[in-house]
Amino acid sequence: MNFELLKTLCELNGTSGDEKQVRDFIISHLPEDCEYTIDPIGNLIVNKKGENTPENKVALFAHMDEVGFIVTYIHENGFVNVANVGGIDNSALFGKKITVNGNVGVVGGKAVHQCTGDEAKKIPDIADVYVDFGFENKEIAEKHLSLGDYGYFKSDFIEFGNDMIKSKALDDRLGCAIMLELLHEKSKIDYTCVFTVQEEVGTRGAIASAYTAKPDYAIVIETTTASDIPDTPENKKVCKVGNGAVVSFMDRGTIYNKDLYKKAREVADKNGIPNQTKTVVAGGNDAAAIHKAAGGIKTIAVSLPCRYIHSASSVGSKKDMESVKSLCEVLLEEFANG
Repeated sequence: MNFELLKTLCELNGTSGDEKQVRDFIISHLPEDCEYTIDPIGNLIVNKKGENTPENKVALFAHMDEVGFIVTYIHENGFVNVANVGGIDNSALFGKKITVNGNVGVVGGKAVHQCTGDEAKKIPDIADVYVDFGFENKEIAEKHLSLGDYGYFKSDFIEFGNDMIKSKALDDRLGCAIMLELLHEKSKIDYTCVFTVQEEVGTRGAIASAYTAKPDYAIVIETTTASDIPDTPENKKVCKVGNGAVVSFMDRGTIYNKDLYKKAREVADKNGIPNQTKTVVAGGNDAAAIHKAAGGIKTIAVSLPCRYIHSASSVGSKKDMESVKSLCEVLLEEFANG
């Protein structure tokens, strides 16, 4: 897998409703044997021409957006309030760096030694924290940012430990990187790649694009929560980093096709691809919208186990990333040929 490509994609900024930078990069790196369209909501739908047109139409889906922030208020003293775009753990925000229009700020709030009683134990609401950009007053702040501007975690892409990667936006630039890589490889079959928007705020892009692509089979490439950390009971760890691609049988948005789930696990085992499933019904992804669109679409999700998801420092294994790519590649031909 091309980890330099993944690094570049993760370092781009593109939260829900502001995916243009990511979309433009992908378009500029598409191979010549692909045709693409952009629908009114912003989804990028790419058709890959292979050697043959298969019996079944298969589409891969991955979302371009990441969790982020949006500016909601500028105080007279130059401090800025933001709202979350997507699900972010507010307990992990204090001290984090955020960028808005290239301006770097630090998330702050009431100091813990100034809190009393239950206040000290309470996770702060996003409305109670602020971003300190170092502006002296509102007039100066408004020269650099406005209400409705988007904000992003400022976080480096780092390889560390035993083949591990730490970065913002692994969810779901990994899926985008895998699809872009596959599009550059010679294919025996025609297929479609859908780079969706606004997954983090309710799978909105997938709702529209599933009707446009209208495949017989859909493979959603994602990341999913891994809670394999100290003091978490075995049955609550969901999945484990290092144990391979995650094939889900159910999450909060989808009960996956039972036959497809079994086939995916069997195909992975047959091809020596490390794989696992979830031990907790948790999370959700674009499959929630896709499987019930266009009269019903047979859908499977293949995910990267990821620690600290939806934070400035998501962590995943390079070996697991390779497993996700390998399994998606094999399933693509498996589903296409019935």
